[in-house]
Amino acid sequence: MIKSLFVAAAFTVVAAAPAAAQMPAGNAAAGEKVFAQCKTCHVTDKGVNRVGPSLHGVVGRKSGSVPGFKYSAANQKSGVTWTAPVLFQYLEAPMKFMPGTKMAFAGLKKPQDRADVIAFLATKK
Repeated sequence: MIKSLFVAAAFTVVAAAPAAAQMPAGNAAAGEKVFAQCKTCHVTDKGVNRVGPSLHGVVGRKSGSVPGFKYSAANQKSGVTWTAPVLFQYLEAPMKFMPGTKMAFAGLKKPQDRADVIAFLATKK
């Protein structure tokens, strides 16, 4: 089921929650290896921002909410909560999911890679 959220900045953020069957079970150890390609911009240390915000505690967090990080208007006003199913969709094609995001990453096309990264990030609380 796809649900659209209309944002004041005149664009649409598509937040679809894929059925549980579409998202494979993730493996945190494998996800840590996949996360290596994210380290150019992100870390999982609390309070440490780089080009991108800290991903410490990202699973379950509201978008645009890390103190000290300057988010795009798209991210700040999206109303998205980074649940595992939402992250699963976002990580496939961030700029398609959230037009106007500053995250210039093409995405993780393999469903297992996305599930694994989410499992890894879920350990960073």
